[in-house]
Amino acid sequence: MTGSQIGRRLRRAGSLAICLSVWQMASTLKVDFGILTFANVPSPGDVVTAAFEFIRSPRLFAHVSSSLGRVFAGYAIAAVVGVSFGLVIGRLRFVGDFLQTPLELLRPIPAVAWIPLAVLMFPSSELSMIFITFTGALFPILINTVHGVESVDPRLIASARSLGSTRSAMLLEVIIPGAAPNIVTGLVIGMGTSWFCLVTAEMISGQFGIGYYTWESYTLQNYPEIIVGMIVIGLLGMASSALLKAAGAALLPWNSKEGRL
Repeated sequence: MTGSQIGRRLRRAGSLAICLSVWQMASTLKVDFGILTFANVPSPGDVVTAAFEFIRSPRLFAHVSSSLGRVFAGYAIAAVVGVSFGLVIGRLRFVGDFLQTPLELLRPIPAVAWIPLAVLMFPSSELSMIFITFTGALFPILINTVHGVESVDPRLIASARSLGSTRSAMLLEVIIPGAAPNIVTGLVIGMGTSWFCLVTAEMISGQFGIGYYTWESYTLQNYPEIIVGMIVIGLLGMASSALLKAAGAALLPWNSKEGRL
């Protein structure tokens, strides 16, 4: 491990320690700013105790497995649909013109607004939650794919055509490699938004899942467990995004950011 890597890890650990210290002082002293109060916010120690209880309980596997199954099902469908449609829209202008208006109309709609319609459209709450996850992940993947295709260097396309490239060869050897960094970025962002949307759906329609666990803790006034649920959501989202980033770095070595300060 190099000195710069050690320094980066120390800075990250230091920032986390500072945040925890501020949280501990604010909750212990019951800090009240009028518009913001920590009077009812549990301390880090209470959260750690609740976290150990949650880890030892049988609920952990049920909640985590339910959320993972929903998020990866919806995300996988969104990845296939978003990348496929993004490639087509980016390459065929008339398709983009045809789909632009409905896509721009649907894109700003928040996930919570889809929940009543999803409940009406699908026969089970499980499918409706997967659909909510799908809608959350779809648009970041789709938009980044379209942008990636449109930003491919025209000189590369012209060179491939001058060499007699077929449509399939153009797509596989020029368009997709050129758009791949943007596609990976969209996949990473889509994973984060899929978690956000899933938790929203679970709070309303779920019986198991981290979102349901967090909302149930609030209704039962188990305040430390609320933060435990938030932390678990953050860890799962961070881990899944990190896996996608690592996979993208392995598949796209030419897009490395090692030179960043």
